[in-house]
This record gives sequence, structure tokens and C-alpha cells, in this order.
Amino acid sequence: MKKSIFIIALMAGALFTSCKNNEEKKADAMEEVVDASDDLNKVNDDINKDAVTKANDAEWQTFKMESNKTILDNEARIEELKSAMKMPGKTFDASYKASIKDLEDKNTALKNRINDYENNQTDWETFKREFNSDMTGLGEAFKNLSVNNKK
Repeated sequence: MKKSIFIIALMAGALFTSCKNNEEKKADAMEEVVDASDDLNKVNDDINKDAVTKANDAEWQTFKMESNKTILDNEARIEELKSAMKMPGKTFDASYKASIKDLEDKNTALKNRINDYENNQTDWETFKREFNSDMTGLGEAFKNLSVNNKK
């Protein structure tokens, strides 16, 4: 009998300690609603990011093809400059040779950056802006080298 009373008292104590008043239930429900809303927002953000990435796939492929074409054109121009240095009757100073080497290094760096981006896709807009800026700078360096050569 003592065991029965003890068990009943233990169950009653558990029942009273586990019960919450209406305010606590309301607060818990509100917290669950906020958590569910946050989870829904995170899922929507992930879906939107995936959609943006897929939308950029076509743009990335076009950008990559155009950039690789420009890089190949630059390589051909560098080879022409190297061939011109070997022609008899023309003398080129060390700074001209160093400039050609610098152009070659910059072109190789651009080639590596375009290949690395595919493996490590970071902020597309920043990458595109910086890459185009560097590509334009390389084009200007080619122009400046040609101007200096003719003087």
C-alpha cells in the first residue's frame, strides 16, 4: 500500500511539474512559429541562390569562351613579338624583352584565374569586374608596348 501511495504521489508530482499554464504554452507556440518561419526563409534563400547560380551558368560559359579566345589571341601576339625580336636588323633592349615576359606572365595569370574560378566559384559580379579590368589593362599594355617599339 505504501508503494501504491508513493507511485501515485510521484505521478501526481510529475503531472503538476510538467503542466504549463496557458501563457507558457502560447509563448512556446509562438517560438515554434518563429522557428518554422526562419526555416522557411532559409529554404527560400537556398532555392533563390540555386536559381541565380543556374541562371549564371549560361553567362559563365559565354564569358569563359570569350575570355579564353582573348587569352589565345594574346598568346599569339606574344609569339609574334618574340618572333619580331629574332628578326635580323632590329635591336631590342632588355626592357623590351622584360616587357614581353611581363605580358606573358600576366596573360598566364589571367588564364589560371579563369580556370580556377570554375573550381572555386566566388562572387560572380566581383570576379567578372576584376577580370575584365585586368584584361583591359593587359590590352593597354600591348598597345603601350607597340607604341614604345615604334619610337
